[in-house]
Amino acid sequence: MKVMNESKMNKGLKNRHLQLISLGGVIGSGYFLGTGYVLEKAGPASILAYLLGGIIVLAVMLCLAELAVEKPVSGSFVTYAKEHISPTWACGVGWAYWVTWVSYVPSEMIAAGIIMNNFVPEISQLWWAVFFGLLVTVLNLFHVDKFGESEFWLSLIKIVALLAFSIVAGLICLGVIGDQGFIGASVLMGSGGFMPNGYGAVFLTMVIILVNFQGTEIIGLAAGECKNPEKSIPIAVRNVSWRIIALYIIPISLLISILPWDKASLEESVFAVAMAEYGLTNFAAIFAFVILTAALSCSNSGLYGAARSLHALAKMGMAPKTLTFINKNGMPSHSIMISICACWAVILFYALDPNSTIYTHLLAVSGFTGAIAWISICWSQYRSRKKMIAAGTESRLRYKTPLFPYVTLFGIWAQVLCLVVMFFTPDLRQALYAGIPMLILPMIWYRFHALTHNFAKVRA
Repeated sequence: MKVMNESKMNKGLKNRHLQLISLGGVIGSGYFLGTGYVLEKAGPASILAYLLGGIIVLAVMLCLAELAVEKPVSGSFVTYAKEHISPTWACGVGWAYWVTWVSYVPSEMIAAGIIMNNFVPEISQLWWAVFFGLLVTVLNLFHVDKFGESEFWLSLIKIVALLAFSIVAGLICLGVIGDQGFIGASVLMGSGGFMPNGYGAVFLTMVIILVNFQGTEIIGLAAGECKNPEKSIPIAVRNVSWRIIALYIIPISLLISILPWDKASLEESVFAVAMAEYGLTNFAAIFAFVILTAALSCSNSGLYGAARSLHALAKMGMAPKTLTFINKNGMPSHSIMISICACWAVILFYALDPNSTIYTHLLAVSGFTGAIAWISICWSQYRSRKKMIAAGTESRLRYKTPLFPYVTLFGIWAQVLCLVVMFFTPDLRQALYAGIPMLILPMIWYRFHALTHNFAKVRA
């Protein structure tokens, strides 16, 4: 079978596609359902955790922009890690990142299945999950511009829903909607004040929030398939970073202004609970559809990220060569199919044993491997820039990360601090127990493979 090279990949992604693909990977069902957990732990101070998380995202994305503009390739940070850190590290990061998405994407499909099962109970959540798996597979196998267009509209629905919520919540605060009158800061500062559980809760929830922010790096993975990357990538990075902050900070600030934090939980969407609290039951029902859209969108962009990272690994000789195959539509079809099959396997495993600790551990990997991927991006940019400074070629860069090296070092050490917090937090420590082997084992395999290959060459 003929294997096509990188240049045969379809460069059909537009700037608006890039921005919404990245947003699609970030705003999943976990955002609408998991925000309750964050509020429950940190209270109104959770807004500080979201703000700190947004600043870390911005630092990472600025580093990625410099690398992606200089070398726009599909697979991005895996390739950058090989060039600027080491092939062994790249192999570990690439496979760990792939496991992250094939573990996380099924959770979104299952969430979508649960929602649809509530509407159509005659069909089990498993079959709904399989259906959505087939749907995102088809979307990913067509021309990349068709994928980009589907993700654009799916993500747009989520953004419109959050904007609508913000407007309604703002009117509730002002007393325009409801009979409670002007609320002001009464709800925000009630139930123990702004920081009821102390500073520690803020840092703990920041680590959790960063898991929700993962997906922004998909912009880099898409760099090899976009038009005019030197123009599109910096614009997309800047806009996505600020939009993520806005789409989290503004809605959640208004949420904690109308809903007492001690009424929040993981059981249902706090956005729907807040609307129902003021008698807007129809508006609350709409959020079931929004959560469904969020799950589909996140699955769609997550499968895209998994397939591109696997394709990059294959190109570098760290995965079977057949996975480098590009179909007539310019899509890495073999990598897509292997990724979706892995997702279906996880779904099936979950169906056989919904309480499986293995599935829980696989899902927890996303917290660790996501942090490792972001550290890798900043580390690669740091070493790349240092090499260029030493060689006197820094002026050739078409885009530069501002305030180097401070932004870069902040992105690295903030993530290291998050990993330290994970280690000392019993509820999050399982992410390390599950994630470290996923990073280390591919590295060991790569080193063993390299040694045996070199030994064979010497004997020959």
